[in-house]
Amino acid sequence: MKRSTHHILTTHTGSLPRPSDLVGMVLGKEAKQAVDEEVLAMRVRSAVAEVVLKQAEIGITFLNDGEQGKPGYSTYMKDRLTGFEGESTAAAVPGEAKDFPEYTARRAGRASPIRPACTGPIAWKDRDAVRKDIENLRDAVKEVKAEEVFMTAASPGVVPHFMKDQYYGSEEKYLYALADALKEEYDAIHRAGFVLQLDCPDLCMSRHNRFSDLSTTEFKKIADLHVAALNHALRDIPADRVRLHMCWGNYEGPHHLDIPLREIIDVVLKAKVGALSFEGANPRHEHEWVVFKEIHLPDGVAIIPGVIDSTTHFIEHPELVAQRIVRYAEVVGRENVIAGTDCGFGTFVRAEPTIDPRIAWAKLKSLADGAAIASKRLWN
Repeated sequence: MKRSTHHILTTHTGSLPRPSDLVGMVLGKEAKQAVDEEVLAMRVRSAVAEVVLKQAEIGITFLNDGEQGKPGYSTYMKDRLTGFEGESTAAAVPGEAKDFPEYTARRAGRASPIRPACTGPIAWKDRDAVRKDIENLRDAVKEVKAEEVFMTAASPGVVPHFMKDQYYGSEEKYLYALADALKEEYDAIHRAGFVLQLDCPDLCMSRHNRFSDLSTTEFKKIADLHVAALNHALRDIPADRVRLHMCWGNYEGPHHLDIPLREIIDVVLKAKVGALSFEGANPRHEHEWVVFKEIHLPDGVAIIPGVIDSTTHFIEHPELVAQRIVRYAEVVGRENVIAGTDCGFGTFVRAEPTIDPRIAWAKLKSLADGAAIASKRLWN
């Protein structure tokens, strides 16, 4: 994985705005409506080319396919693996929803992703989907200048958050069944020459909803198990070709029950990865840059702090972005910082995106402009 050796590299978390016609096709497929698969595949391919070009044009140097063909960053596995035929029970009500019921009621009408349950053995049924993802991105990046290319994948631990186990009977058995299956996707991405990003919000977000009834000590034991399963799936990929994204949930809300970074960072750093992506721009977590003053960042590990928020329509000023980048660089070293986003701009396909697409791209342009300012300060 390339480092910021002469300027600050820029990236994002993975999902990017999708064209409205593609959104309609993907939502139609999710609703079991008749969709011309050939037309859908062609539109995904052209959308990947468009989103790659857009990233390069605005100055994103560590780019990807924007997850254009996936209905959700974690739930896409239901279409590729066997065993997901049931229906998950309703998600646990997070503590913050109980504390602010009026706010929760106002959000209740939002559409939720399709959430089947695991009701049988997990195995591959559509390896071709991974091949197409790789082919689309590989062809798209031929047309642009990119310093590094990454592709995202669901971690073993995030799948149970959305798709409950009704077959394996224990968290550990379910996790390792997922890890063994997902390893094929991870290895294929690595063989293609892309950096693999594992999306692991389960290491933070699950604390205040799925496992809100546990103590912090008990939750950290669960998180340890998730990291162990992740490492099991990554055993044949060099750490410097993997980045991990952790977050507390990509939604605008109270977040007052989020587990503090300093309480979970020791578990996260057990993952065999070369870079750690995390929230660093929103009002709940921006202050946690000081955690990196308190810990030893392992040799060979870079950080990808979010320097723009992904849940509001504020377009961050490039000067603010630069200040955030420099702050981290002064703590861990400029070569160990890659500028990123708090989370994605298209986590799940929705008819009404959380962030207006034009504003999302404007925020990413501000990220690139701020990184250019920071680079001048850090290398001149």
